[in-house]
Amino acid sequence: MTIHHNVIDGIIVEDNMELSLGELSRICAVNAEWIVSLVEEGILEPINITSKRWYFSGTCLRRVQIIQRLQRDLDVNLAGAALVLQLREEIEILRTRLSTITSNDTE
Repeated sequence: MTIHHNVIDGIIVEDNMELSLGELSRICAVNAEWIVSLVEEGILEPINITSKRWYFSGTCLRRVQIIQRLQRDLDVNLAGAALVLQLREEIEILRTRLSTITSNDTE
């Protein structure tokens, strides 16, 4: 499994961190309603969606940043952004598998 780190405002944000809805929207400079729309579209998933107060992982932060770049640079809509994210994650899984196979062959 790959561990990702983001440095935001001098703080290291790791995949397993928990960010509140307010923290995520502040870090990404977006309003909370936009984050909620990403949850409604199935692009983001709060750690505990049944809770009244949502928390998001560092992975969600990375996803929001990718979506922002896709929308800003390529004018991609949310459905297109969701597809790009899904394909990126599948590529990462395949690369990890390939790396495992390759390292097992050299042993």
